[in-house]
Amino acid sequence: MATIPEKFNTYSKFISFILKYWNSDVFKAAADNALNSEQTSDDTEYQYQKPEELAEDLKKMGPTYVKLGQLLSTRPDLIPEAYLEALEALQDHVDEIPYSEIQKIVEEEIGQRISKAFESFEIEPVASASIGQVHRAVLRSGKEVAVKIQRPGVRKNFIEDLDTLKELTDFAVKHNNTAKKYAVDDILDELRFILLNELDYVKEAENLVTLGRNMEKYPRIIVPQPIAGYSTSKVLTMEYIDGQKITGISPISRIETNYRPLIDDLVACYLKQVVLDGFAHADPHPGNVHLTKDHKIALMDLGMVAKFGPELRENILKLLIAISKYNGDETSEELLKMSEYDKTADLSNFRKSINRLVLDSQNKTAKDMQTGRLLIQMNKTAAEKGIKLPVELNILGKILMNMDQIVAVLTPEYDLQRAIERNVEKMMQKKIMQELKPHNFFAEALEAKKLAEKLPQRLNIITEKLANNEFELKIDAIDEQRLTDGFQKVANRISIGLIVASLIIGAALLMRIPSSFTILGYPGVAMIFFCAAAIIGLWMVLRMMMKDEDFKLKK
Repeated sequence: MATIPEKFNTYSKFISFILKYWNSDVFKAAADNALNSEQTSDDTEYQYQKPEELAEDLKKMGPTYVKLGQLLSTRPDLIPEAYLEALEALQDHVDEIPYSEIQKIVEEEIGQRISKAFESFEIEPVASASIGQVHRAVLRSGKEVAVKIQRPGVRKNFIEDLDTLKELTDFAVKHNNTAKKYAVDDILDELRFILLNELDYVKEAENLVTLGRNMEKYPRIIVPQPIAGYSTSKVLTMEYIDGQKITGISPISRIETNYRPLIDDLVACYLKQVVLDGFAHADPHPGNVHLTKDHKIALMDLGMVAKFGPELRENILKLLIAISKYNGDETSEELLKMSEYDKTADLSNFRKSINRLVLDSQNKTAKDMQTGRLLIQMNKTAAEKGIKLPVELNILGKILMNMDQIVAVLTPEYDLQRAIERNVEKMMQKKIMQELKPHNFFAEALEAKKLAEKLPQRLNIITEKLANNEFELKIDAIDEQRLTDGFQKVANRISIGLIVASLIIGAALLMRIPSSFTILGYPGVAMIFFCAAAIIGLWMVLRMMMKDEDFKLKK
């Protein structure tokens, strides 16, 4: 747990950063993009000064903010293009860990000296990222490997920074309607879960094995496998992949090589991950997707994975089918099936907005990067209309947005939505075959067995209650409390009306009786009764006008 000085330092660091960039061009542009505000076509509204300074400030703030900067570098829907390149540099170019520390960590984790465990171990890192640093090495067996070493103290820094962000987002959601509408606390909770899992290299090794097994049917897609005995929670040793980032492909290579079959496999394998396996590589930004020399795609860095439950996978499959057919009505209905909302949600305008988004996306090519952005925009639209979509759908939007960038680099004219349409039919067939597997029938058989066992007893109870005239049906059709309050209000007003009428009649009778006590020449007691009746009557009229109107507005 952080001490008071440490918490103060964390807060001051974050607040200083916010104050510096609050009125900057990047924040204004991000806010406008998030709210779908119109910008000028030449994008001259913002000056975009010193994008590199933002990247440097994030690096100074620590690994958590470097990671957030990396995530933002994959969001062209939010961040101005002038800042994307500066933030992309955070994917690799982070301050190196001295080799002396690397050696110490590796030897402590694997339990033997580097010179004994490896035939060779390069001192210069291949890459240095926010969480870890990668070195190339050769095992005693002659196998080339990549060794990823976690930065010292990074877990403690992550937890402290995430705790600070958690406190701030909770405060924002409590006091700011926009933060509440977009559920920034739920997004941070999901991000926290993902990032903390990314700090455990044992889980990453398991993820590599799982994804590698799931991708066996795609020979053009490779996943580096971990090396048993050389991996711990802070050190991950895996097969070395000789390739380069997708964005580093030369224009000549794109012209001379037909990458369409490779992209077909990439799209198919990601759809399989999401729809059939429910286990997907959640961070396929260009830095984590490499093209090998033999023209295969390698999926790197499995620290961040997304998991989708069976029901959500089925809904996503139907959603993708609806989007690929440009059917806005079906798309909105599928979104509503997987969402949460109450009576205040604007369902009619939500359906209209979704229909408009789907139709506007028709005939877009990969270079326009629309598929992932479409899901992100659907999430925004839902939030604006009081509808809460599952966080996993936002993660899927981010995955597809990163995919859009990769596809756009290798095959700019590729129609990603048509590719989805081609694949979803196959996915549906596989899904049906999975449902027909024996273990699914066993589960249904067990449920039928339970029903058959309990049915006679339940029928006996029902018939017995019917015979004894004890059978009751409880229907929650009206608000009993509201109805009772209404009757009580009517009864009270009738009673007050009777009292007023009695006062008036009594006063009228007293008017005929002479009295030495007079008011304005009339018998005093009668006048008091008249005044009391007038005051009570006026009070009751005003109360009915004020309270009944208020009651009507609350309906």
